[in-house]
Amino acid sequence: MIEVKKNNLFVNEVVNSCLNNIIKNKSFANGYIFYGAEGVGKKQTSLEFIKEIFKQSSQSENVEERITNNNHPDFLIIEPDSALATKNLVSSDLEKIKKNGSEIIKIDQIRNIKTFLGQKSINSEKKIVLIVDAHLLNEAASNCLLKTLEEPSNGIFILLTSKFNLLLDTIISRCQIIRFRSFSSKQIKSIFRDYLNTYKFNMNTKLKIEDLISSANGSPNQLFKNIEIWNDFSDEIINKLDSPIKNGLEVLEISKLISEKLEIYQQICLVNLIQTIWWRKAKNIGLIKKLENLKILLKKHIQPRLAWEITFLKILMEIN
Repeated sequence: MIEVKKNNLFVNEVVNSCLNNIIKNKSFANGYIFYGAEGVGKKQTSLEFIKEIFKQSSQSENVEERITNNNHPDFLIIEPDSALATKNLVSSDLEKIKKNGSEIIKIDQIRNIKTFLGQKSINSEKKIVLIVDAHLLNEAASNCLLKTLEEPSNGIFILLTSKFNLLLDTIISRCQIIRFRSFSSKQIKSIFRDYLNTYKFNMNTKLKIEDLISSANGSPNQLFKNIEIWNDFSDEIINKLDSPIKNGLEVLEISKLISEKLEIYQQICLVNLIQTIWWRKAKNIGLIKKLENLKILLKKHIQPRLAWEITFLKILMEIN
């Protein structure tokens, strides 16, 4: 695991200012949608927001601990079904599940919200429901949530999503939108330098900090994930992919090596790395597009070795 030297990596001043004003004025909406790219602090910020709301109406000294441990009587968190069943798995196993596209929020989970809201608040004026990855609501669950949002209640809903366009328009219209913007390269570089114990990294020396920063796409969390995965890449793989392959035999060798040594989620991360390195060196948009199509094939689990071979051969034809 990547060690973090400090907390509060995901401070977003604009969002924090907005939420602080809401708390100060007690101008709570019935629903909020926190949206932005993966790993920009939506969940961390939402939990801090929830803690502050409860602190206004409760003198209990352990509000923060109870929210953190998910045992507050007036707080309900809804997560994709596979995540609920895999709490004890390591991050790499959870990543495999997510890449398989097996996560979903089902209607039974949303029906539980009605039961929860139907009970009287115990320690606070409002009950709060947090829905993680709300874009994974299936159709039935989305319609059930819409009806719940329409009914007067003593609840506050907070929906987290990285795919705003997948939410029902009718759900969006009933919520206040809080946008989380991606971090700048300067901010990501600062996080890399100030928050991580970089001396514990065991990464190939050919990998550059600039590549780490670029591949994160403005997401601190993605930066951490990439570093963890890249730490597991063998020197043999990285050395062979330091620049576009120019030999047909090498195409077959490296494709076999990648498909045998790496899981699908690792292969997708490897493609992101290759895109970053090759763009820095070649500035060839055609190569990047071919690699982007490779990611689509890998996510569909279409014979990974063959997908790598075809992609590299097409690139080989383009550069020769």
